[in-house]
Amino acid sequence: PCADYLDNGNNKMAIQQADKLLKKHKDLHCAKVLKAIGLQRTGKQDEAYALAQEVAALEPTDDNSLQALTILYREMHRPELVTKLYEAAVKKVPNSEEYHSHLFMAYARVGEYKKMQQAGMALYKIVPKNPYYFWSVMSLIMQSISAQDENLSKTMFLPLAERMVEKMVKEDKIEAEAEVELYYMILERLEKYKEALDVVRGKLGEKLTSELQSRENKCMAMYKKLRRWPECNALSRRLLLRNSDDWQFYITYFDSVFQLIDESWTPPAEEEHSLEGEVHCSVEQAVEFVEERITEESKSSRPLRGPYLAKLELIRRLRHRGCNDEYKLGDPEELMFQYFKKFGDKPCCFTDLKVFVDLLPSSQYSKFIEQLLAVIPLSAAPGSEVALPGDIKALQQHLCVVQLSRLLGLYHAMDKKEKLTVVRELMVRYRHGLEFGKSCLKTELQFSDYYCLLAVHLLLDLWLEGEEAAVWQCLTLLEEGLAHSPSNAQFKLLLIRIYCRLGAFEPVAELYSSLDAKHIQHDTIGYLLTRYAESLGHYAAASQSCNFALRFFHSNQKDTSEYIIQAYKYGAFEKIPEFIAFRNRLNSSLHFAQVRTERMLLDLLLEANISTSLEESIKSMSLSPEEDDIPWKDLRDNRDLTVLFSWDPKDRDISEEHRKLSLEEETTWLRIRSLTLRLVSGLPALSHPIQPRNSERTAENGVSSRIDTIRSLLQQLEAAVDSGKKFLDQKIQYPVLGPPPTRMAGFFSSGSCQCQTSLFYLVSDIYELDTNGLEDSAEIQERIGNSLKSLVERLTDLFNKCKGDLIEVRDGTLKTHPNLLENLVFFVETISIALWVSSYCDSVLRPFKSNLQKKKKKKKESSVAMPPVFTHFLDYVTELQTLTSNVIDHIKGLEMILTALKLEELSLKDTLLLQEEKKFTKTVQGKVQSSYHHSVQEIGELLKKRLDTIKKLKI
Repeated sequence: PCADYLDNGNNKMAIQQADKLLKKHKDLHCAKVLKAIGLQRTGKQDEAYALAQEVAALEPTDDNSLQALTILYREMHRPELVTKLYEAAVKKVPNSEEYHSHLFMAYARVGEYKKMQQAGMALYKIVPKNPYYFWSVMSLIMQSISAQDENLSKTMFLPLAERMVEKMVKEDKIEAEAEVELYYMILERLEKYKEALDVVRGKLGEKLTSELQSRENKCMAMYKKLRRWPECNALSRRLLLRNSDDWQFYITYFDSVFQLIDESWTPPAEEEHSLEGEVHCSVEQAVEFVEERITEESKSSRPLRGPYLAKLELIRRLRHRGCNDEYKLGDPEELMFQYFKKFGDKPCCFTDLKVFVDLLPSSQYSKFIEQLLAVIPLSAAPGSEVALPGDIKALQQHLCVVQLSRLLGLYHAMDKKEKLTVVRELMVRYRHGLEFGKSCLKTELQFSDYYCLLAVHLLLDLWLEGEEAAVWQCLTLLEEGLAHSPSNAQFKLLLIRIYCRLGAFEPVAELYSSLDAKHIQHDTIGYLLTRYAESLGHYAAASQSCNFALRFFHSNQKDTSEYIIQAYKYGAFEKIPEFIAFRNRLNSSLHFAQVRTERMLLDLLLEANISTSLEESIKSMSLSPEEDDIPWKDLRDNRDLTVLFSWDPKDRDISEEHRKLSLEEETTWLRIRSLTLRLVSGLPALSHPIQPRNSERTAENGVSSRIDTIRSLLQQLEAAVDSGKKFLDQKIQYPVLGPPPTRMAGFFSSGSCQCQTSLFYLVSDIYELDTNGLEDSAEIQERIGNSLKSLVERLTDLFNKCKGDLIEVRDGTLKTHPNLLENLVFFVETISIALWVSSYCDSVLRPFKSNLQKKKKKKKESSVAMPPVFTHFLDYVTELQTLTSNVIDHIKGLEMILTALKLEELSLKDTLLLQEEKKFTKTVQGKVQSSYHHSVQEIGELLKKRLDTIKKLKI
């Protein structure tokens, strides 16, 4: 019953049941462990651990106890304890196949490859089954992959693995496909391509059957490595004769033809051309081959795209090489037109042709589009100016043409009036197209969704050209689109980006959760959420979005071990290095590092010196200023920057250069944030009492080294800020749907950066005062006084940059000012750092003051002169309090303005809006207003809590 209670999540009952059992049978191991699991799940980790260790010390060998302990250790995230458990069990029961294999898997969980190799061999000795032998071989390969020294892996681990497999080959003991795969993998890693090829082509290769064309693909890979182009060509040619729609082999076929031409290869007169048969080594043969494939295709029962696209690909390559033979294949414009006639009603037609549009001369673009439009059956309804398609086929064809028009830049060349006319037309087409999708399920997309998206893209162009009303129309159309097609991810992603650009985060959280991002997507598109949540003042949502991401990254560690174990069990050896590479890629993810850092800064911002002391907060995060856990050299940018569809021409689209610059910007900003976090985490360690004037003692206490850490981090911060400023001087503009810029520009322009750096310099001065005492430190005191004065001025400047209306109505249009919101958020953060530094000052000055008062009592003098630093500090605290109160009042004012803003009364200038659209416009503006209101409230609440902390700072 105890185990049943645990399965049903009734942990308290499970503990009671276990206690009852233990009263009757004091030494029942299993009951103790089940009780420990119950304790672990009710949050009593220490008791659970003690109980588990008590059982583990007895080295149990019964299956139930071992399994239960394994479950417990896994929940404790202590897989290394499982290995100790089974090591003991195997010693006691040396011939148990089950325990040996559990031990092997336990090593696999912690990545102990050397021990895995030994455990595999031990298993094979007890039970000579092939899989166990090959577990051991695979563990050697893993040692070679994880070895830091590449030489060692090539001279020791891999040759040893190769010899182990050769032994089995000689004894004719190879049974399964996985074993051949493993042999191939070893030879490939040893760069013995010739031998690998012989294995695949030989008797062993016959076992490679689970994947389609597995042998051919492996042969092809080896031919390429060996640069045996005749074989590459003959094999791809043969495979294309078998299936003329397999694109990868067209690519190899063309690559090899041109390699052979460049090498002036000629076929031998007498014997076979190559191991794989006939070889083509001239442009004429290639042209003829492609033409034959098209002729064959016309006889096929279903239309194949491969041969037609291969023709265009060959033209592109010939043109690229400057050959004059392309005319033999025909005119690209005519070929694309024919392709459209054949495949235009398929959604893939646009993506197929997109690759080849640069074969068209730009002067022909309009003519080409008109030519395509001419073959689509459209008819104008009476009273309508727009000719509409009569069925889904015609709709798809027309959509393809509209997408091509955008790609060829025809829409970009229009003026404002023309663009608005096109938007109207696209929306008429969109609404008409909904007729065809009436029977669609909620989870299916409407056939005409792309019309709506393209209309929004045109409006975005107008917005960027300074047309403020266009952005509201974008949101209106997207919300309307989403109402008809609630599963369309593109609508949601675009809404997320635009709401964030306008500074409204509230609707975004809901949109993102409805995307239902799975697994790896938390890393690839998570940035859309985490970039804006905190910077727009939605602290609670920011916490939540960081948690989502971190939960995924932390579980990745555990999950990957399970995948690896499954791969061993089922002999999918070639997947194991892939899983490990995947895990490493996630561990060094840029987004993971950003979320970790921002999450800790956010927690400090919301809690430190409010609900817990700064010192406790830092301790609970196990932060230390000396440690930097970010793998700077290996950071991987896993963001998917093309997740939003774009039909822009190449020169307007996101380029490789944009990616590089964005990564550089993100890394610099991460460095600034990470150093800020480490500087804050060094504060509590400084305020432990030290004896002034006794430098030897301070060195022993390790405190002087602490201030050195702070000073070195400060230098690094200055360097990071410098490189950030240099980066921003380039004035880079990313495409509107490209990577969102970081918060760095606002950090500098608001003056937040200067405030924070000078606060950390102040720490260094206060520390100096602490070590030198008050007597002859007039100069330091004056320096501190000046710092405090200029700090208040800087903070006041920062506050001035937060003033202004967040949402204003201009000529009947709304305009939002998200930068003011971002500045407010920076202000709150900077005030918080100012308070943490002030409480350090406070902890230094308090003891000095009480000593002075004692002296005063002793000497019975009425006027022991108070050193100036006290008045400086008191003035500073008073001014901080006044400033914070002013900001809180300002925020209250903002709240009142936002509440009073009557959006209904906005006469929407564009009277072209239909009734239907007006409804959505209201919704959109309401969402933005409510989001700003929410932001201002959260910021105000946090500042009030900070104000309470300031009031306690009276030395």
